[in-house]
Amino acid sequence: MDKSSKIAVVGVGNLLLKDEGVGVHVIHTLQKSRKLPSHVQLIDAGTATFDILHIIEDVDKLIVIDAVKGGGEPGTIYRFSPDDVEFGNLVTISLHELDLSNTLAMAELIGQKPQSIVIIGIEPKEIAFGLELSPQIEEKIGRIIELILEEIG
Repeated sequence: MDKSSKIAVVGVGNLLLKDEGVGVHVIHTLQKSRKLPSHVQLIDAGTATFDILHIIEDVDKLIVIDAVKGGGEPGTIYRFSPDDVEFGNLVTISLHELDLSNTLAMAELIGQKPQSIVIIGIEPKEIAFGLELSPQIEEKIGRIIELILEEIG
């Protein structure tokens, strides 16, 4: 990917369910704290991942940030592509995985799938009603942003 490639960073999650909202919290932090190149778009998708289909149609690289249950310690950060996992597999569970996999499948069917897709997943500590992240996840926001910036190049 070069500097002219369009990149979308999409935060997925439910802000009402503590650590489940980590992807959206990351996007909000990036919006407040970083001036990103003009070819990078930040998207708060919330839980409506199917709604991003029209946004990703001219994107060369898609970076998705979401809470992912992968069996690690809370705060563990995973990096994978859709090809690395079988959506619906109990090893990797997100409340949005079905919508995300369907959205990517639809993008591929209509010839609009990004050339590169990276998912950065964060093992949640607590998924319960509440607006704040658990301290274990909150302290990982900086590292997640570093990884995003590395992906952007």
